Amino acid sequence: MRRAFVTFSTFFSLLLLSACGADQASETTGSAELRTGPWHANITVPGGDIKFGMEVTATDRGPEVTLINGSERVRVPAVKWDDAELTLRFPAFNNEVRARLKGNELSGTLTFVKRYGKTQVMPFVARPGARPAADNTLAAATDVSGRWAVTFTEPDNTRYPAVGECSQRGNRLLGTFLTETGDYRYLGGIVGGKTMELSTFDGAHAFLFTATVDEAGQMSGNFWSGTEYQETWTGVRNAEARLADPTTLPKLKPGYDRFTFEFPDREGQLVSLDDARFDNKIVVVTLAGSWCPNCHDEAAFMSEIYPACRERGVEVVALMFEHLEEEAAAIEQIREFREKFDIEYVTLLAGISDKALAHEALPALDKVLAFPTTIFIDREGGVREIHTGFSGPGTGKHYDETRQYITGVIDSLIAERADNATEETS
Repeated sequence: MRRAFVTFSTFFSLLLLSACGADQASETTGSAELRTGPWHANITVPGGDIKFGMEVTATDRGPEVTLINGSERVRVPAVKWDDAELTLRFPAFNNEVRARLKGNELSGTLTFVKRYGKTQVMPFVARPGARPAADNTLAAATDVSGRWAVTFTEPDNTRYPAVGECSQRGNRLLGTFLTETGDYRYLGGIVGGKTMELSTFDGAHAFLFTATVDEAGQMSGNFWSGTEYQETWTGVRNAEARLADPTTLPKLKPGYDRFTFEFPDREGQLVSLDDARFDNKIVVVTLAGSWCPNCHDEAAFMSEIYPACRERGVEVVALMFEHLEEEAAAIEQIREFREKFDIEYVTLLAGISDKALAHEALPALDKVLAFPTTIFIDREGGVREIHTGFSGPGTGKHYDETRQYITGVIDSLIAERADNATEETS
């Protein structure tokens, strides 16, 4: 996934969403009690505090914890409460919160596992109750509701476009960002004076966006992801802001008329597009990674439609580019990913989560811009479409449009057989 800003037609009418269907594992030991009900939490990154809510519920198996970011609710998949210490695990992302209860406060750390197993550690604090009113009383002196043309600038001064849409009520703010390669999902925050902030912690991201609105109405500020990555950004209100067509970005290189791969499955057996299982089949290949939230969005959808697609002559293959170099550890991440979404289609270990290295591993493509990238291959082995990114549920109508696009391409490829049969008999 790269960065993204999405349009929201109406943020406050969104359904509250839970994480992708997996049961939450809870464990309780020791005598201390974890207070049920709402908590307000902060994760500190160099640019400030990521603010979000938590809801703690008591069950027979122990506490359940739900993270709240704006209009999103994400159930933590694995919770442990042991002798006044709370552990929140996100196995498919390999991230973890550990916090100890001291008086009326949970304090500890969030640990993210990044590429090559490198870790980032951020302070975490949570206190019971809703966020104090004092945090939200600074009156807004501007209204940033609407659609924005946004430009992000990376540390090396590379710029890329985004589209943003915000919905503001008083000083409360909801929004998200959509780029040409993915989306930043559900963001929540506030506007105080002429300064805005949006942030999220959902187990996969630790994002903080801040900006000030100048007299001309332009936003400018900073974006922090975790402890080490920072970009600047500007935004100009523009109801007509658009991004490039996601089917026009990566292409086959000149001289290539086929897309091929050969990578090992979880048992170490090499799998190729030339294998008999793919003969005369439509094949949907996705470049993915268990660390990639938009890949999770796509996997939830693909897993849902795959059984019916398989009956219609369609196979799906996920080429997994993982953060961890050690093969056994990467395969374990893929196993967690498969388990989370009840995946029945093929997943192969394709390499490390680096777009340049992914490009080297897939020489038929002129570039790899994003995880996920989805490649649609017809029954004769020809590449018919290449789609960059996947707009997740945080993008509102764009999520629906992305799903409709995928099913539309698959349906059209399936229909070609019926059309050919009709022509042969006429």
